[in-house]
Amino acid sequence: MAEPAKLVRRLSLLDSVLLLAGGIIGSGIFLTAQDVATSTRTPWLFLSVWALGMGITLLACFAFAEMGAMFPEAGGQYVYMREAFGEFVAFLYGWMIFTVSVGGTIAALGVGFAVYLGSVFPDLAAAKPVATLWHFHLTCGHLVAISAIAVQTLINIFGVRKGAILQNVATWLKFAAIAGFVVLGVAIGKGSWGHLSSALAIPASASSPSLLGGVGVALIAVFWAYDGWVYITWVSGEVKDPQRNIPRALVFGLLLVGGIYLLINAVYLYGLPMAEIAKATAVAQSAALVMFSSRAATWLGLVIALSCFGAMASCILSGARVYYAMAEDGVFFKRLARVNPRWHTPVASLVLQGIWSAALALSGRYDQLFTYVMFMMVLSYVLTVVALFVLRRKLPDRDRPYRCTGYPWLPGLYVALGGAWALNALWERPMEALAGITIVLAGVPFYFYWRHQKRCQEAVTIQRSASEL
Repeated sequence: MAEPAKLVRRLSLLDSVLLLAGGIIGSGIFLTAQDVATSTRTPWLFLSVWALGMGITLLACFAFAEMGAMFPEAGGQYVYMREAFGEFVAFLYGWMIFTVSVGGTIAALGVGFAVYLGSVFPDLAAAKPVATLWHFHLTCGHLVAISAIAVQTLINIFGVRKGAILQNVATWLKFAAIAGFVVLGVAIGKGSWGHLSSALAIPASASSPSLLGGVGVALIAVFWAYDGWVYITWVSGEVKDPQRNIPRALVFGLLLVGGIYLLINAVYLYGLPMAEIAKATAVAQSAALVMFSSRAATWLGLVIALSCFGAMASCILSGARVYYAMAEDGVFFKRLARVNPRWHTPVASLVLQGIWSAALALSGRYDQLFTYVMFMMVLSYVLTVVALFVLRRKLPDRDRPYRCTGYPWLPGLYVALGGAWALNALWERPMEALAGITIVLAGVPFYFYWRHQKRCQEAVTIQRSASEL
């Protein structure tokens, strides 16, 4: 009997770094400055919170790098949680990733791609219905979003190498466009570095927010903009020389993104004072309009569309590997564990992911769901860093090609900071945090259903083996 097909290692270090960077840089950096400015109020704090977000995330990356080198398997963070805390906790994480995190991210990026492409080509964003499905009006914008999801899913089905080439090209184009915005903005843009000394005034009727509370709220937006760094761990089963390349990709990729984010936000401040940033929903386009012209603002819409497309490529490629790992463990749809013998990709997992993401894009609820689950995502990172301590005790003799930098102090610092942030988020945004907890707990009955199915299958297998003897 032929052995079932397996995933193959075809992603280089460069592919891995670009997957991480391309997955992080989506629409967030172009949209979150308003929330950060409102919470921080001063230019230097506005910039510092981006560096702080990178530094805190880097602490987690050091811990993930050790576990990634220990367990270079598809699923990444899901595997680390399974090894440390057991199958149930790992399943709840995977459930959140499928139902909201990845599905919602792909949906949001697909719709963002359609919206910003529509700012350049208005006919593509037309709200006029082009078809009706069960009383639901399908618009041109819906078609563009769904088409982008479908095309990228199809390319990833035909091989991880093709998916990597797609995300690499999109990421390099994204880097070039961002470099053009930064360099031209400083060189010929009509801005002023004097904006660095103009703080956002607090209305006389408003109470002055605490520094820690403001930074904590700002970090909600910052962590969202940095989210996606974990993607590389999900595709660990397809990375060449994973013991070396996964730690390198995590650290190098995050430092690269952090540098880019600081440059972009500095240019925002060069183009606009804090008061204007706090008013601008699409701050990148507002800054381009002031520094250049209305044409530049339109051109930047194309840049953001490209950025959304590139981030979606990384998310589609990596997300399907989490459900594949869950299915291999018998706690998700069994068919998702199959790998196509010709393309060596988890086709069923990619297809299900695409269908669910398209459904969320049509529903229009993806942004609300993702807001709810951001609290749980950061909480999952904190729990996974705690897993590092558990695994050091549980598997002391396990080979560790990379050992966490600054252990135990730096990962301990991340747990303290991440835990404090979670408590602050629970205090400042209790409804969103509780909604995220509810979404995760909704997976409990599904776990017990699949767990029962797995035990039944194991019993059947044992009976067949006994009868053959």
